[in-house]
Amino acid sequence: MGLKIQCDRVMNRSAADRCAFVKSTPDCTMADGFINYLYTVFCLLPPNLTPLTITLCIIWLLFLFVILGLTASKFFCPNLSAISSTLHLSHNVAGVTFLALGNGAPDIFSAMAAFSHPHTAGLAVGALFGAGIFVTTVVAGNVALVKPFTVASRPFLRDVIFYMTAVFWTFLMLYRGTVTLGETLGYMSLYVVYVLTVIISTYIYNRQKYSVNTSVQSVTHIPEEFHSSDSSDDDIPCLTGGTIQQDYDSEYRPLLPYLESTSHILLSSLNPVDHRKWRRKSWRWRALKVVKTPLEVLLLLCIPVVDPDKEDKNWRRPLNCLHLITAPLVCVLAFESGAYGEYMIQGQFPLWLLVLLLGLFLSAIVFCTTTNDCPPKYHPLFALLGFMVSAVLISAAASEVVSLLHMLGVVLSLSNTVLGLTLLAWGNSIGDCFSDITIARQGYPRMAISACFGGIIFNMLLGVGLGCLLQMVKTQSDVQFESEGLLTWVLAGSLGLSLVLSFVIVPLCHFHLGRTYGIFLLVFYAIFLVIALLTEFGKIHTVST
Repeated sequence: MGLKIQCDRVMNRSAADRCAFVKSTPDCTMADGFINYLYTVFCLLPPNLTPLTITLCIIWLLFLFVILGLTASKFFCPNLSAISSTLHLSHNVAGVTFLALGNGAPDIFSAMAAFSHPHTAGLAVGALFGAGIFVTTVVAGNVALVKPFTVASRPFLRDVIFYMTAVFWTFLMLYRGTVTLGETLGYMSLYVVYVLTVIISTYIYNRQKYSVNTSVQSVTHIPEEFHSSDSSDDDIPCLTGGTIQQDYDSEYRPLLPYLESTSHILLSSLNPVDHRKWRRKSWRWRALKVVKTPLEVLLLLCIPVVDPDKEDKNWRRPLNCLHLITAPLVCVLAFESGAYGEYMIQGQFPLWLLVLLLGLFLSAIVFCTTTNDCPPKYHPLFALLGFMVSAVLISAAASEVVSLLHMLGVVLSLSNTVLGLTLLAWGNSIGDCFSDITIARQGYPRMAISACFGGIIFNMLLGVGLGCLLQMVKTQSDVQFESEGLLTWVLAGSLGLSLVLSFVIVPLCHFHLGRTYGIFLLVFYAIFLVIALLTEFGKIHTVST
């Protein structure tokens, strides 16, 4: 019998017996997460406060989504960009690897957390498929409504074909109900093929573009120094930008520079509010900033951020030295939801104390051997440290989201799949929705539509693949999927149908995405959502023979 069904029986018991049922049923205990939500709801809080408890849990869920988005956007992505810059990766390679990982971090870590238990795998399936439908219909539809445009034909067809392949492969895995190690590695290798296809196609396109520009230049006899091809524009900052900037800085550098004190640097580094931006923003932005500021300050205390675009690379000596203490400590306390927080080395010495002492030692060495105004040569290593800490925090927050949604599913008698395709998918995709629509309004709809398809391919292949791989490592066996019934097939079928329709309709419209196409996508999502909810509540069901 399925684990999820056994735990669901708690709602069939009387209010007085529910606590004992939760304590005695192993399937109601979630290994991941700092808080045992089922125990909290049924044992610690009185039954008559259940509606208030659910309301508070939903508020806590929204706060967890804020943590996920804030950690990914302010810390995870910038450090990934710094790492890619340090490794001198091209924009194409960085875009489909590091930056895609940064943008999809909440989705991927949520999927990995959900796949760690067979009875919550439905959350991952629902979230990845639900986010896929949401992004390719609602987000893409709004982009087409805001800024009708002609999409780049070859990248659009490439992304849709790869995404259809990934959806079909995932559908086969769910249909069979089991996945082997070889299938998982093959599934993840599809993303490697996608990355190679992007790189090769971009290289071929640039070669063709360069040959055309060269032929035009030879025909019109334009002098080379006045020729404005992509390659020459790209080379100018590399050759002369640094020299010009250095000359400018040396000429206008004050004779007696103002030296900030160490304490002032620390306090200013921990202030996440830009006063100039604060004055020109709306009251809604200010209200949200007030809510996020305490969390941002805590994250700034724990996670270093390296910015290659700044002259000082965002080097903040007192804060970065503090990071050498707080960052490893946070990793130990938050890794696998605090599993190592109470670990004792040989049963005598706590691990967290050892990490704290090592951090204090390293921090003292760095503080004594560096200055406030000049970053050390090893400063790029702080980007790696920031990447690791933000990844651990995102993983911990994602585990809390999965545990909390599992509890809501039990209390509200909802399946994991419907929670995944609604709350989890919306929570992880709403940031992409606003950012892509904003990019389209600024006049870059092609970039927005590329982000719609490129990101979700990465999220699905890496989210499902890494989730299955981690479960195989834990259990030393093949991954088993517990089917959520008809709803899973409605979800997979709807996503596949939306991709097929886009694959057919967009070429027929000569790759022009107009308002009519945008309205069609929004209507498609509304119909899908109605069918999914009707299926969840038993209004649509299979006919038994």
